[in-house]
Amino acid sequence: MSAVTPSGHPAPQRVAVVGAGMVGLATAWFLQERGVEVTVIDRDGVAAGASWGNAGWLTPGIATPLPEPAVLKYGLRAVLSPSSPVYVPPSANPDFLKFVTGFTRHSTMKAWKRAMGSLVPVNDLSLASFDLLREGGVDAETYEAKSFTAAYRTAAERQTLLEEIEHIHASGGDIAFDVLSGDEARAIEPALSESIGAAIVLHGQRFINPGVYVNALADSVIARGGKIVTGGAVTGLRDTGSGVVVSTDTGADESFDQVVVATGAWLGKLAREFGVKRVVQAGRGYSFSVAVDDLPNGPVYFPAARVACTPVGDRLRVAGMMEFRKPGAKLDQRRVQAIVDSARPLLQGADLDHRQDEWVGSRPCTVDGLPLVGATRSSRVFVAGGHGMWGITLGPVTGRLLAEQMVTGTAPTQLAPFDPLR
Repeated sequence: MSAVTPSGHPAPQRVAVVGAGMVGLATAWFLQERGVEVTVIDRDGVAAGASWGNAGWLTPGIATPLPEPAVLKYGLRAVLSPSSPVYVPPSANPDFLKFVTGFTRHSTMKAWKRAMGSLVPVNDLSLASFDLLREGGVDAETYEAKSFTAAYRTAAERQTLLEEIEHIHASGGDIAFDVLSGDEARAIEPALSESIGAAIVLHGQRFINPGVYVNALADSVIARGGKIVTGGAVTGLRDTGSGVVVSTDTGADESFDQVVVATGAWLGKLAREFGVKRVVQAGRGYSFSVAVDDLPNGPVYFPAARVACTPVGDRLRVAGMMEFRKPGAKLDQRRVQAIVDSARPLLQGADLDHRQDEWVGSRPCTVDGLPLVGATRSSRVFVAGGHGMWGITLGPVTGRLLAEQMVTGTAPTQLAPFDPLR
């Protein structure tokens, strides 16, 4: 490495990014913006993990910490039920028990407010980061949510989100909204059933087709001279003092100036030996698509049921569940049925019995609801992950800020709360 940063650190010329999801590819793209040669390595392929089948929301207004007081209200009996929207299967795995204990400890209003204050500065930069990708040639749309509707059976149910919005405002977040009756909401979104008696419409939010978008981002990385290598899993990283040797299960070893670990729910496997001790637990989400008589103008959210709906092409993607299990476990039809049972009374004109694209993906969750972004104990090994439900919304801003840190040697202030060694 010949160039030296203003902080005196050698600037990287060749970087490997492990993980071809939204976070990894965005990091690669923004490194390219700073003149770095990138190679992205993924064992399965582009958008093969949590990036493909999720709801695709770009909603910085409500990108909030996952551990929240509402989780505790479910109670132990509820979260042990396979039909619960938050499912915690019994387990004796030490890492899993450590995660559940820590997650529960952070599910207080005091901890939530502290974490929310840490997320607001990156939330504020998130949509502008998508705009930078678009301006730089990423050929995929971000769609304005003409309406982003959070719908409830009763006004009493709605109060939870209204209080959360107050706390978001108190933390410095900016979100505009209207409070509607059920009839007013149905006038905007006819797909809402007669069971809906109250709603909130959020303004200034967007959405994407996540699979299409992440593949377009990968195409842009390649068009700008980057390489994407698939079909081999990274088995180890070794800091040699002058670079990092990346080993794969294909038997290939290659040296890079720096490496970014962006492997989502599998992040701990490679990062642990570099001092990243925080457990990254798979919070598995499920989705499928259905035909609807009236395709919504934007996302529809049923917070009480924890079901998220997004128009994707000419179909409605229905997503839900937070299932704390191993990331590689098979799709469980009981979870799909639980989402169907929750959504059926809330939607009308939706053909929930003829589903396509049934999918499960593993969101990477941390005990405090904050991602792990930045340098490890090695100055050549960085991590980017643990965004929970917000890897799509926060992927580009994460890549933008991390690329700045890697090339300048100085971490942006927005990344301070996300120190991977915390």
